[in-house]
Amino acid sequence: MHRASRLFQIVQLVRGRRLTTAAWLAQRLEVSERTIYRDVADLQHQGVPLEGEAGVGYRLGKGFDLPPLMFSTDEARALVAAVRIAQQWLDPGLASAGEAALARVMSILPADVRAAAESLALIAPAVGPSPAVSGKLQALREAAQSQHKVSIVYRDVADVRSTRVVRPLGCFYWGKVWTLAAWCEVRRDFRSFRIDRVEQLTTLSQRFAHEPGCTLADMLRLERQRYEAAGGDAAWKERA
Repeated sequence: MHRASRLFQIVQLVRGRRLTTAAWLAQRLEVSERTIYRDVADLQHQGVPLEGEAGVGYRLGKGFDLPPLMFSTDEARALVAAVRIAQQWLDPGLASAGEAALARVMSILPADVRAAAESLALIAPAVGPSPAVSGKLQALREAAQSQHKVSIVYRDVADVRSTRVVRPLGCFYWGKVWTLAAWCEVRRDFRSFRIDRVEQLTTLSQRFAHEPGCTLADMLRLERQRYEAAGGDAAWKERA
């Protein structure tokens, strides 16, 4: 762990406890107690109101707060990884927003933390969904968030086409494909549609309410019951 990250973690750990000993901090951060004493002294010199003394414990003075957008090295790396994956697998809207947010975060990071995050050895290859699927993913995600019904033309695994009006509940990523979890107003039941098989979609002006028995939580509960009944097999198959 870089020293800047360790100093940040010390403040974070102390602020969440009434009294924190150097021994406990040393164990959590995997360093010696002498290193903790030195780090605490440096933080105090920088104006962080760490109160207490060696052998007794430390606490953070009242009214102190860290500046916004401070991240440890691993947290910064996690953000870089998330944005790299988002750029390849999410819809254009979220991918662009993630890239903009990451740029703002990186601009305020200490140089050593920024360099460590940028050198992250985790690559997200450009093998994500096609532009057509990405566009549909964004439209369905936005419809689910705003609770607007959607009309879709769907081609199932048997190459049979049907037109449905659905209540989009959420989009699920399965490593290779995205699916839409929805309440189908034609079948009057929950259905799972592969987004790459949605040939046309129109977001309707009609909105829907999350009625008991028709919510995403209800669907997840039923899917878990099916999963357990099947002994852990054949869970959450495409069901149009």
